[in-house]
Amino acid sequence: MALNVVTRLLRRRDLCKLLSDSTKQIHREVLSDSVIKSVSMPYSTISHEHILKQTRLQRPYIQHFYSTKTAQQTDSDDYRSEHNITVIGEDIPDPYTEIDSSGFPSYIKEFLKEQGFAKPTVIQSQGWPIALNGQNFVGIAQTGTGKTLAYLLPAVVHIKEKKARRGLGPIVLVLAPTRELARQIEQVAQDFENSLNVRCLCIYGGASRAVQAEKLRRGVDILIATPGRLNDFLNSNTTTLSRSTYVVLDEADRMLDMGFEPQIRQALEGVPKERQILMFSATWPKEVRHLARDYLGDFVQVNVGSTELSANHNITQIVHVCEQEEKLAKFKEIIHEISGENYGKMLIFANTKKFVDSLTTTLRKNGWPAVGIHGDKSQAQRDKIIGQFKSGHSRILVATDVAARGLDVDGVTHVVNYDFPNTSEDYIHRIGRTGRQGNKGVSHTILTDENARQARSLIEVMEEAKQEIPKSLLDLATFYNMSKESERQPKWKSRQNNYQFNRNNYYQGYRNNYQGNRNNYQGKRNNYQGIRDDEEDNHNGRFNRQRSIRNRYNDDDY
Repeated sequence: MALNVVTRLLRRRDLCKLLSDSTKQIHREVLSDSVIKSVSMPYSTISHEHILKQTRLQRPYIQHFYSTKTAQQTDSDDYRSEHNITVIGEDIPDPYTEIDSSGFPSYIKEFLKEQGFAKPTVIQSQGWPIALNGQNFVGIAQTGTGKTLAYLLPAVVHIKEKKARRGLGPIVLVLAPTRELARQIEQVAQDFENSLNVRCLCIYGGASRAVQAEKLRRGVDILIATPGRLNDFLNSNTTTLSRSTYVVLDEADRMLDMGFEPQIRQALEGVPKERQILMFSATWPKEVRHLARDYLGDFVQVNVGSTELSANHNITQIVHVCEQEEKLAKFKEIIHEISGENYGKMLIFANTKKFVDSLTTTLRKNGWPAVGIHGDKSQAQRDKIIGQFKSGHSRILVATDVAARGLDVDGVTHVVNYDFPNTSEDYIHRIGRTGRQGNKGVSHTILTDENARQARSLIEVMEEAKQEIPKSLLDLATFYNMSKESERQPKWKSRQNNYQFNRNNYYQGYRNNYQGNRNNYQGKRNNYQGIRDDEEDNHNGRFNRQRSIRNRYNDDDY
């Protein structure tokens, strides 16, 4: 009897549907719990919203290896206000003001103590906790503020704490625009290689491709590369970025200016979806914003100072205005003035490779210990020349803009711009080779009438840095504005005359056309009158003929 009742109940559709829904709900909960337990993303940038979207969970899940909370919120706000730090984003950790109280693992703290590292710079203090928190990061700061260590220390922690998938290819990828900057980063990374057993490699054009390929095949943890050489190895399947879960774009604005955007995008397409990207730039133009929007997703932006490019305030900027034929004499005068100030090292910039060689030869003939560097030099020659300059064997380096970025040499006290660069941004990067790490520096810049169009932008840079602006520079800017105004006047008068001429031609043509149409109308009217006259004549002729016929019929003689 009871069995029959159960059978009837099971045959009812509502009960079957209820049991089916309950089974599905239980299965869903078990699946969700198993997914949560299996998902482990230490040091990952994948957001919990992405997990919720895939598993349709109702609660977030996130895990961190280290605590990034180091100070009270009020203290953090005071520190940011004092150092002019602007932070944009969500879940922003407090800055590291001291090494001992930071969230770094013990082996990093010991390493910093061995290196004699006392206190983080401004970009390091706020950049380190964000990078360790696993967030995508954009840092906008001047050159010479310690950006290299700001991303390399978290990179080492990323390698040590996160177990990367097996296979070839680097775990950390650092892209740099020039060979000099890539080599500079490599020198900093080599300290970790010796102390923390982290393998690093730098690849760039101009060096032996076979040697670099062999080192890549052996395996590497940190790969520092220029975009062109990296894509060369990617296209030839020499290496892969399938394990690169920590990516750094250093001097992103410069790489985009040099036309490396296709290579950068190709490289980023090859890294895993679960990755962390850090981007450092001196400016925040729209091209860099588009790149960040396309590949970083949600990120934290840290601005040290203004987002607009500004010169280091520790540099005294001196501008000399002269005629073009007096330029070399003015340069000699500046050199003798600097030599009397007991200078350390001097960096001289020129715009062309040919003049770099010519000026280097002239200086050496006059007893100055000068060496020259530009893009036509081989990598071995460039390394040797930079080594001589760093060691102080040659205290004067003459260079093109290849040395404007990424050249971090201690003891550069003076920068001389024999030729003014094409843009004020390049000018700021040039003079930024001095006054680094809080030291003072001096820059000398020679301008002629040919540089009048850049005078206004240079004045703006100097005003922002609170520098004394010479009257000759103001006069040069005024002269340029007046010349442009005088050029516009004839053009405006010419346009006015052309307008009046076209206006007269238009109205005269319109009047002539109207007169012609009126004459045509009169001709058509006359023609119409003639047709009417002909028709009337024909009508009168027919009427007269008919009348004559009637008269003929009525004539008595008929």
